[in-house]
Amino acid sequence: MKIGILEPGFAPDELRDKFKSYPKMLEKLLGDVDSSLEFETWTVLEDVFPASINEADGWVVMGSKHGVYENAPWMIRLQDFLREAVNAGQPVFGICFGHQILATALGGKVVKSDKGWGVGVHEYDVTAGNSDWLSGSASTIRINAFHQDQVVELPEGATVWASSDFCPYAGVQYGSNAASIQPHPEFMRPYEQALLESRLDLIPADVHKAAMESLETPISSLDFAKSLVAFMTRKRARDAA
Repeated sequence: MKIGILEPGFAPDELRDKFKSYPKMLEKLLGDVDSSLEFETWTVLEDVFPASINEADGWVVMGSKHGVYENAPWMIRLQDFLREAVNAGQPVFGICFGHQILATALGGKVVKSDKGWGVGVHEYDVTAGNSDWLSGSASTIRINAFHQDQVVELPEGATVWASSDFCPYAGVQYGSNAASIQPHPEFMRPYEQALLESRLDLIPADVHKAAMESLETPISSLDFAKSLVAFMTRKRARDAA
């Protein structure tokens, strides 16, 4: 299966040489679960888009420092692309900014939250419900977060599969083939720590301190990667059955 990665943002310049890109982090995370997966990245931030939704079998939208409410031309084009892929029945998954722009594309609302920064390891309650791809998930997951913006209004028909007091709509699903998550399963501790250290001047001292301390908490990213691979590949598995 070929997964198309849509890249709407870059790691900070000072971290890029050591940690590379968010798509490379995702490739590592998912490739360790299923080595047969193929990947290709399109840097939509620079208005580089696939020629069509058929350039890949499914799509993952990554994180960005930008807010979806900026309504930059590439964001509008990205929303159109996501709607087309979702309506065609392709697997579509959003991470952080990807979570927010998928919600926006399908009729939800995103704002810069008055709750402030969500950084460090956050814990979320998981409600699998009818989401068979979450059947192997624990009832709570812990994943590195780094955001201020949040989805505050869901599109019609959307269901919540992960939530916390800080982020009630942390995991959302749209029908059978589109879903998303607010935190970053692709962020391992070394990168989250380096990103926190590089953003010390932007984050309130007490929030920053708590986030740094939270990094001692084991995360669920490797387990969640199995669920994400199940989500991306289940349509192909059903078609082959």
